[in-house]
Amino acid sequence: MADLSKLEEYIALVDRLVELADKNELADCARLLALNIAHYELLYGEMRLADRLAMTGTDTLNDQQQMVVINGMEILRGILVHLLQGLDKRSAH
Repeated sequence: MADLSKLEEYIALVDRLVELADKNELADCARLLALNIAHYELLYGEMRLADRLAMTGTDTLNDQQQMVVINGMEILRGILVHLLQGLDKRSAH
């Protein structure tokens, strides 16, 4: 079984990062994630949006769904951190 506490930690961290990001950074993040999805779909086929949405609107996830959500939060965290660090570098100049 996937570690539910790890999932909760990632969700809380992503929530904090989203609060720190401005509208432009969130738009950049969405564009990068869209490119990741497009690349995946070119390689492996279409990802059903209904299946992904079902994972966001429930408190009961199976092990595979939990791992997908955890991996998704890791990717989102990484992109947001990268974009926010870019902001720090821009403001330092």
